[in-house]
Parts: sequence; C-alpha cells; structure tokens
Amino acid sequence: MSPSVEDLAGNRVEDLPLTWLRDNCPCPRCRDPRNGQKLFQITELPTGLALDAVRRTADGVEVDWAPDGHRSAYSARWLTANRPAAGEGSGDRRGENGKTLWSAADLNGRLPEASWTEYLGNPAVKARVLEAVLGLGFALLRDVPCREGQVLEVAETFGYVRETNYGRLFDVRVEPDPNNLAFTGARITPHTDNPYRDPVPTLQLLHCLSNAAVGGDSGLVDGFKAAALLRAEDPEAFAVLTRTPVPFRFSDARTELAADRPLIDVDGRGRIREVRFNNRSIGTLLLPADELEAFYRAYRTFAEITLRPELQLEFRLLPGDCLIFDNVRLLHARTAFEESGARHLQGSYADLDALAGTLAVLRRERAVAAREFVDELAELFAGEGASAYLGEQVTMAQHMLQAAARAEEAGAPDALVAAALLHDLGHFHGPVSGAELMEGTDNRHSHTGADRLAEWFGPEVTEPIRLHVAAKRYLCAVEPGYFGRLSQASVYTLEVQGGPMSPAEVAAYEANPYAADGVAVRRWDDEGKDPEAPTPDFARFRPLLMALLRKD
Repeated sequence: MSPSVEDLAGNRVEDLPLTWLRDNCPCPRCRDPRNGQKLFQITELPTGLALDAVRRTADGVEVDWAPDGHRSAYSARWLTANRPAAGEGSGDRRGENGKTLWSAADLNGRLPEASWTEYLGNPAVKARVLEAVLGLGFALLRDVPCREGQVLEVAETFGYVRETNYGRLFDVRVEPDPNNLAFTGARITPHTDNPYRDPVPTLQLLHCLSNAAVGGDSGLVDGFKAAALLRAEDPEAFAVLTRTPVPFRFSDARTELAADRPLIDVDGRGRIREVRFNNRSIGTLLLPADELEAFYRAYRTFAEITLRPELQLEFRLLPGDCLIFDNVRLLHARTAFEESGARHLQGSYADLDALAGTLAVLRRERAVAAREFVDELAELFAGEGASAYLGEQVTMAQHMLQAAARAEEAGAPDALVAAALLHDLGHFHGPVSGAELMEGTDNRHSHTGADRLAEWFGPEVTEPIRLHVAAKRYLCAVEPGYFGRLSQASVYTLEVQGGPMSPAEVAAYEANPYAADGVAVRRWDDEGKDPEAPTPDFARFRPLLMALLRKD
C-alpha cells in the first residue's frame, strides 16, 4: 500500500499527476546543476510510473519511483508554488490573465511613472516601471535626457532594440514626402503599430524631444479592455474577430510587408492575447459575402468601442518624457497638430519577452536582498540589541520583542505586529543613536527608523513607526493619567522630544490616517519594558516579516 504523505500545500503527493511530478525531478541526473536544463527526453521516462515510497523530509518530501528505483526530492516551497492549479491556471504571460484592464478614469491623475534618475539608480523603482508595462500596458519615464538616440539607451536598460524597415531608431515628425501618416500633422486614431509584420514588435518606445506645436496630444486605449467589453456586449462579434484573418499590408519603394492575422487573437482557452488594430494598414479581405458582412459589422462595433471617451486616456508628452507601451495590447493615438509647430518624437521598437526577463531577474535579486535584509535585522537584535535600552531595565531587543508580543496578544494585524517589533530600529547604529537622546538631543529615531524600513515595507508598517513618538506626546495631551504611567526614562525623553502636544498639534495628529495605529504601537511600546516578562526570539517573527516585505 502506498504511504500517505502530504506536502505543505495540503495535497497528497500520491494524488499528483505522476508523469508531471517525475518530469520535474530536480536531481542532478535529471537536470544539469549548472543551468537547470533537463537531461532526458519525455520518451525516456518509464511507462507505468508508480510511487514505491514517499517520505517526509525536513524540507519537503522524498520519492522512490517504480519501476526503475529512481529517487526524487521535492521541496515544500516548490510543491506549494507549482501544485496543479484549479481552473485555467496561470496561462501565457502575454494574455489577459493576470493583467489589470483599465478605463481612463482608473488612471487619471496617477499615471505609472518614475524619473529617469530613480529608474536607473533604484532597482525597486525600475521593477515597478517594468511591472507597470506588463500589468497596465505602459509606463512613463520623466526627465529622460533630450538628446537624439537616447530612446535606444532606454530600450537597452531592459532588453534589445528591434530593428525594422524604419531602422533601429525612427523620427516622428513632419516629413516632406511621408511614407506613413504618422509623419504628418494629421490626427491619428487609436491603433497598434506594424500589424503587417510577423512577428509584430511587442513593445514601442516614444521619447519626446520637443513639443511646441498647437495640438499633438497623446492618447492610449487599453485594447484588452475594449476587446473584453466586446466579448461581454456582443459575443458573436468577438468570435468573428478572433477567427477572421485580416490582411495587413505595407509597402513603399523599398519595402513589402504582409501578415494575415485576426484583429483579436486568443489563446487555446479563449483568453485575449493580442490586439492588432490599424485601419490604415488593412488590405482587401477576400471572403464569401456573408463572412464579409459579419466581419465588417463586428469590426465597426469593435472600432466604436475603442473610441468611447471613457476608454481614452489623454495626456501631453513633454520634452524628456519617454513612453514605453505594449504594442500588442494598447492602442495609441494623437490629436492633429499644426505642421508649422515644432513636434519631434524619437521612437524605437523592442519586445516584451526581454522586458519580462529583466523584471524576473530584478525580482530574483530583490528576493535575495530581502532575505539578507531580514538577516541584518536578526543580527541587529542579537548584537546591538543586547545593549541597555535608554535607562530601562530591559535590553533594546527585549523591549522591541516584548512590544511585538503584546501586539500579537492583542490580535493586531501582522503589519502592526511588525511595526511594534521594529519601532525603535532608528536607535540602532547610525550618525545619531539612543545615547544622544538620553543626553538631551532628539535623534528623531521614529523618522530615521521609518525611512530605513520604507524600502522594504509599505506605509502600513512604516507610518505607525514614524508616529510612535508623536503618539506619546499626543496621549500626554489628551488622555488624563497617561503621563503618570510613563517610566522615568520616558518622562525624560518626552521633554527632549517636545513635551505634550499643543491643541493645534493634536488636531494635526488626529488628521493623520495612521494616527490610531501610531497610538496602538505607542501603547505596546510602553508595555514592553518588563524585565520579568517572557520574551520571544526574533526567529518567531521572521516569517511574518518575510511575508510583509514589498515585492516591488
């Protein structure tokens, strides 16, 4: 009888698809340990695979296979992350699954953007920009140097430039003899570029060098959102556009390009994967009359959806702005402009696979850095944390760990438990320390700690930490009897930190959205000073901290 061992996801290993499980064996006989690539063909696996033995290990499970006696070990982390998904699974990264579809109102006033300097200098900012391109379909870099060819340098920060008949770099400005309406001052309606190319460039970049013309504002439409609306409102029209090949054509004196693809492409499960939409490039369809009628009815319906005002996000590119967008999802547009005005964009094409790969590497590096950061916190608690805590009868580490334990006992959310645990991080090493506070100088440790943690934790953790000193001053002003419960050392530091709040300061504190959380952390801070109280180890809170770390 087969053993019954469950992985940490709650699935019995015996119930997993056995060929799939064996195909994913990570041992060095099955995968090259240098690069992770498989060393066998699917046809080389034994037929009639069965589990001979299954044993739980400290890290997961170990399997002995019949009939060949091969042994595989699977970590609990791998089993949890890769267990067979219910329903449709994750699917293609290019498809609608996992993306955020949007209308203009969803993004007005909060475009996904970053400065060029931050993008280059901060891997977390770069990851957020690339994630926006994958998730929302676009991102905007500000203050990119206004020099010719700079757009190529932008593309090379995450991938490779796709060279086309327009070259590695193309200029979007008025030309005396244009081979494309883009090189005139005409209004350009929402469209995707290069639909006549197979494969089509999946990313486009447009860098604004000048824009002094009257008109020439930019617009974006989420083509996946428009297609999803078509699917919901007119399923038959959606079906027609997903199954009808459209002849996209482009030619000039030196170029002849053609691709026959549907306006809306879907994957094997019917999920939207690609939109090609460009009225200027559609050739003559050669279909039976009834199919032509159905196509044009569906085409018009879809086009009308793309022109709905609520779907059109409008903005003006300014010199130094560089727009990066998904060219098989987003439709871009511009208003007409006076050709006598100076409007000059430079563009290039790239591809989503390289951008997605760069983002994956950034995430992998950040995951490593996150673990190292939590290791550093553990070392601080074990090292400097063993020192006395500002005149109290407990060490710094005991104080912070006790505060976290009190938060946990109160049933606080994980973020507030973390805030209680880390609230005095600002006292640890740096240009100012707790010693200065006890000598009469406010070291603003609440702000120092919050700022140090902001790279790794969201405001739900950092802002209560930032407020916990102000909360003491606040409670002294509004809660009778609170001052009398303060320790001698806390009374001293209160005066160094500004004393009880004035009525104006009280009002300002209460207006802060994290005011109540700051008070909660303050109370746990006050309770974490008992030399006789049991104190948990830092290791107890490590999983909680890891779960709260920012992923971007």
